[in-house]
Amino acid sequence: MDRIEIGRLIEQRLTAEAASLQAQWREHGAIRHCFVDDLLPPALAQRIHAAFPPPSSMMLRKNLRELKYVSAQMDQHDRLLEEIVFAFQQPGVLEQVRVITGLRSLYPDEHLYAGGISVMGQGHFLNPHLDNSHDKDRERYRVLNLLYYVSPDWSQADGANLELWPQGPQGEPITVASRFNRLALMVTDQSSWHSVSPNRSERARCCVSNYYFSDHPVGDADYFHPTSFRGRPEQRVRDLALRADASLRGWVRKLFPKGLRATRHVYRRDR
Repeated sequence: MDRIEIGRLIEQRLTAEAASLQAQWREHGAIRHCFVDDLLPPALAQRIHAAFPPPSSMMLRKNLRELKYVSAQMDQHDRLLEEIVFAFQQPGVLEQVRVITGLRSLYPDEHLYAGGISVMGQGHFLNPHLDNSHDKDRERYRVLNLLYYVSPDWSQADGANLELWPQGPQGEPITVASRFNRLALMVTDQSSWHSVSPNRSERARCCVSNYYFSDHPVGDADYFHPTSFRGRPEQRVRDLALRADASLRGWVRKLFPKGLRATRHVYRRDR
């Protein structure tokens, strides 16, 4: 199947669950989010999982902030992975997401800035953080994260679940389990602290990611911030180090709005 056919399936599923998804979105006012299970036919979701590459062929991000494998260079992998990534960028899918969330002027990201695919092995994690507020050229606001999980038989007890921190990273998180064939939508703005809990399983958690951008900020006020990480409540020393790191990164972005170097986590079609 290609991206148009898969996009049509996603659009149909979102349309069928639109009322429920809108209710979820309105219910979670602090960090708006919602999720839909059984997004695609199970056999197709299984095929997508089977198409994931070995982690050795992906980029390892390893530091105090995160530990995971990522890839945005989709032409290096099974074609089905590129088709599912860009299926979420089909016009009908964008329109249904706009109806569900009420967000304005949504645009997909053909460059997959921080999007694409990710694999989290045992012990991998993503600490609480705010996403970069803009696209790679600082022209549009990053307003929505779409996470499609494809690891079969995944339970909340396995870890590697999405965590939302409505009171900030020292509060209590809301957990959205990385259940197989589940699509999670979450707003990204100046207060949408989120993380991924450590993977407690010996299996890998596989995810397809997209961001949507907008001409408008979430809410009425303009804002700008780089990606900023914090420690978990029990990580006091790490939290101090990550606060200092976030402060330095913020200073650098003010001095060099376009960044000091081009990010490697984009789809370079002219590679």
